[in-house]
Amino acid sequence: MKLPFEDDSFDAVTLGYGLRNVKDVPTTLRELCRVLKPGCTAAVLDFNRPEDANIGAVQDFFLDNLVVPLARANGVAEEYEYLKPSIARFPTGPEQEELALEAGFTEGVHYELTGGLMGCLVATV
Repeated sequence: MKLPFEDDSFDAVTLGYGLRNVKDVPTTLRELCRVLKPGCTAAVLDFNRPEDANIGAVQDFFLDNLVVPLARANGVAEEYEYLKPSIARFPTGPEQEELALEAGFTEGVHYELTGGLMGCLVATV
């Protein structure tokens, strides 16, 4: 949330499966915006909190009945049990778009991927 880079340092920034795990999403987005050069873009890939309840039910089923049990069987349950609650707290795509604008980006567009199970926020300074 405090990147060790000067303002306007990068032509692009990517963040994969990380925004959902930071303590303060707005602060993190402001930092991404700060280190980007004007006209440049950040792409943030993560699990999606789908607005469609049916897709959310599929996601929950998959996590509860496949991902976590497999992780538990392999002795790494702790690394995967947090996924469902962290997704439930994560801003939806439209909320991420709004947060990007509030952080200083001039544009923020969220794209649902894999049928809505994943998403990518693309934000431009």
